[in-house]
Amino acid sequence: MSTLILLDYLKQLEKQGVQHVEIDEHARSVLRELYTRGSARRPAKPHIVETNEQSQLSSIVAQGNTASEKIASLANIAKTWQPARSLGSLRDILVFSTGNPEADFMLVGEAPGFQEEQKCEPFVGPAGEKLNQILKAMGLAREKVYISNVCKFRPATRNQTTNNRKPSPEEMATSLPFVKAEIDIVKPSVIVALGGSAAQGLLGSDKTVGQLRESWHQFQGIPLRVTYHPSYLLRQEDGLGEKRKVWEDMLAIMEKLRLPVSEKQRSYFKK
Repeated sequence: MSTLILLDYLKQLEKQGVQHVEIDEHARSVLRELYTRGSARRPAKPHIVETNEQSQLSSIVAQGNTASEKIASLANIAKTWQPARSLGSLRDILVFSTGNPEADFMLVGEAPGFQEEQKCEPFVGPAGEKLNQILKAMGLAREKVYISNVCKFRPATRNQTTNNRKPSPEEMATSLPFVKAEIDIVKPSVIVALGGSAAQGLLGSDKTVGQLRESWHQFQGIPLRVTYHPSYLLRQEDGLGEKRKVWEDMLAIMEKLRLPVSEKQRSYFKK
């Protein structure tokens, strides 16, 4: 196999989303030769990519007079958003947002799953029901808050049925301009990132939820709290301690929003 053929083959795999390949000893020797040859050359000037997040964000102009009309306009743009479409790793159905576009409280999850894709709405099914329970315990209703995802399309897998996967950083990056535009429209007082992927997409941090929670962060100048995803709690149904951690995060959010907090609420999930 010539070096040019090998490079073309590897580039094709990369475009298909393949990140790891098995190679034999001959391929290893070719790659070593390419590496040695490339290291001896004078460093090339860095290539500046013009289609960056800032230019993408400036190209998203929401139309309409009301917040609802502007959100609907964003969703319409997102349907054919080329940075997401060109990846080839996301499915076709848009799942944009739900709730009140003038809410004080905005919740951001990771990406739609099978059930969300079926109904074109974030957080339905078991995880959505768990989130509804959390909101109810806070004295809030689903229709009174604004719910979105850091990735607007369901990440695809081979032979996919009901199975889901987390979005990659690249996949989240293609939707981030929309999340920022949503925040500019909604103007929430508090944002919560539900799960590690949402935290990574918004904060650009590779820290775990456990490391990020219990502290206030900032996103576009708005206080942001990180907590576990509702699906995590579904896997921890007997874990009172994990429920308490999430609830402590919600109590902090309630205080930040200046919502009334009763002694009964403060004692939820205590041992």
